[in-house]
Amino acid sequence: MSETSEADEIYSAVAETAGRLGIACSRDKVWPILSAYGDAFAHAMPLAFRMATGPQHAGDVDCRFITHPKDQNPYPAALSAGLTPKTDHPVGALLADIEERFPVDGYGIDFGVVSGFTKVYAGFAPAGLQKLSELIDIPAMPDSLAGNFDFFARHGLDDKVAFVAVDYLHRTVNVYFNDVPAECFEADRVRQMLREIGLPEPSDRMLRLGSRAFGLYTTLNWDSPTIERFSFGVTTTDLSSLPVTVEPQLETFARSVPYGGADRKFVYGVAAAAEGEYCKLETHYKWNPGAVAFI
Repeated sequence: MSETSEADEIYSAVAETAGRLGIACSRDKVWPILSAYGDAFAHAMPLAFRMATGPQHAGDVDCRFITHPKDQNPYPAALSAGLTPKTDHPVGALLADIEERFPVDGYGIDFGVVSGFTKVYAGFAPAGLQKLSELIDIPAMPDSLAGNFDFFARHGLDDKVAFVAVDYLHRTVNVYFNDVPAECFEADRVRQMLREIGLPEPSDRMLRLGSRAFGLYTTLNWDSPTIERFSFGVTTTDLSSLPVTVEPQLETFARSVPYGGADRKFVYGVAAAAEGEYCKLETHYKWNPGAVAFI
């Protein structure tokens, strides 16, 4: 399939999904993003859609994909295409700093149907998880990562970094941890961790999901010394098998997304934040069984 027809296929899936959810999909907003990365779609896996609960996420749906070739930083293409403005803020230098110092194994991109280009993920090989103690030395990294290093090390996360995601729209950084010590998902430890970073007591929903979680991530920014969000996710091929009831909004979303593969895969996540918990659901349009899940 040609690059143009691949992008056309993805655009049709985006527009169909948005339409079923009552979200206006502007070709002028979405097509420039698909056009900028047209050469990625012949090899991009996974391709996924995501929706989150909470008022801050209302009225939008996200699309994400892994780019190809894996050694091509997608941020310069976003700048060249005018998908995100040039900036002197450290957020604009962070991805290049990571690429210069670490063996990036692949990149992913997030965009919102309404919000446009938002985020780039830099991933490391599953057998080559990176050390937080080295990431904190990156010049453009928020100081809050170093400021919370003792927290991460205390819970066995120093050498478990799988991805770093740079959110250009919100000027935040997500640090994803895989091969997380099992005790980090136990109810008492989750309560302890949230208490240590000043976030509210976890709900029963969050504690129940912990028993099935595959990894966790935290969100930080350049304007605060605190950890902004603490999240983890669960993978499943059957939403009814989860240890919690999926919100009606996310159930509707799951039914609305077309699917272009053989076995449907979902990632259901919960995030703790100062303003309260919210949930998110990622449903895959196409999925490579060897791909790494994140949310």
